Amino acid sequence: MKVLQINITVNVGSTGRIAEQIGLAVKERGGESYIAHGIDKAISQSNVITIASRWNYRIHRNLSKWTDMQGRFSLVATKRLVRKIAKIAPDIIHLHNIHGSYINYKILFDYLGRADIPVVWTFHDCWPITGHCAHFAYAKCEKWKTECYDCPEQKSYPTSKFFDRSRKNYIEKREAFNSVKNMTIVPVSNWLGGVVKESFLGKYNVEVIHNGIDIATFAPITDSDLRERYDLADKRVILAVASPWGVRKGLDDLKRLSGMLPRDRYQMVVIGLNPKQLATLPDGIVGLQRTANVEELAAWYSLADVFVNPTYEDTYPTTNLEALSCGAPVVTYRTGGSPESVTAETGRVVEKGDLDALVRAIDELCAEDRDAMRRRCRDYAEAHFDKESCFRKYIELYEKLINKTK
Repeated sequence: MKVLQINITVNVGSTGRIAEQIGLAVKERGGESYIAHGIDKAISQSNVITIASRWNYRIHRNLSKWTDMQGRFSLVATKRLVRKIAKIAPDIIHLHNIHGSYINYKILFDYLGRADIPVVWTFHDCWPITGHCAHFAYAKCEKWKTECYDCPEQKSYPTSKFFDRSRKNYIEKREAFNSVKNMTIVPVSNWLGGVVKESFLGKYNVEVIHNGIDIATFAPITDSDLRERYDLADKRVILAVASPWGVRKGLDDLKRLSGMLPRDRYQMVVIGLNPKQLATLPDGIVGLQRTANVEELAAWYSLADVFVNPTYEDTYPTTNLEALSCGAPVVTYRTGGSPESVTAETGRVVEKGDLDALVRAIDELCAEDRDAMRRRCRDYAEAHFDKESCFRKYIELYEKLINKTK
């Protein structure tokens, strides 16, 4: 089995780490793994192909901001990649995020439409089926179901400073992405799977594969010094983690929530803030910048009595999985695929913006036996979030597609 993946990063960020783990799963079964990428990369066990230089990335990004034509530059770099793919002759081409100012999707799909190679496309967000945005839930926009125009998310990622080309982008994406004969779309949540089926890509086979995490790394830690280091005394710790934080991730809601929780009983800790956000935090919140120390992050999850995720748009947040794997119950808004990782035994799901419901959920979870809750969360994570079993599903999908073409 020879698999070539395409993603903006390699072994960096959530999608980059997913691509790396899939590559490792291919190699463990005796296959060859290639990962073609855009900008950032870390040490990889796969054969790595750099599609374009950082200079090319800057040009593509800036032109995209001026023209609202994300994914339509990097012509020379993409033509060079297509020649390399043809030389490698992979059995499977696996796409991840092809937005991010590093590849020309029209040139890529012109090739994929001609090549007799099965394509797997993991959807980590909604960009492939819209005329502009990566997420539309916050704007409550449903134009993607018919045809985008007058985009309410023009200033959101991928930002367009002046022009709204959403209708033209929608038409061009629809034509390009429907040109592949043998393509399987893999959304990372059931919610996103439903979105794909209502989109212009609804004709394709859809197989949901939830993301997994390293449950050995994200495991309960009981001997950290965080409580003493941050003077948390015997208060119940309410944890929130994101990067970057903003209104759509629920930062304003967390600020208001902090004022609704009794300070003599609860302590809110928010991780992933930038310096400006730290300077404007209200009293009563312990704010920290993003940490690259995974063990420290696992220690925070383990210390937390409740993990709160007040996101207004998300596909399948890994922070929920990490918290549960460390024994912390999760309270999340009913948005996107976020509720799919939470059960009645391991947390609560409340409506977006309902702070009173958040307070009630926190009180309920903190009233339960902490050790019993920790065991339930960890057991559920072991059964459902182990990256080995999650990524094994990709190998099974590859084998099924390859056998069909023989």
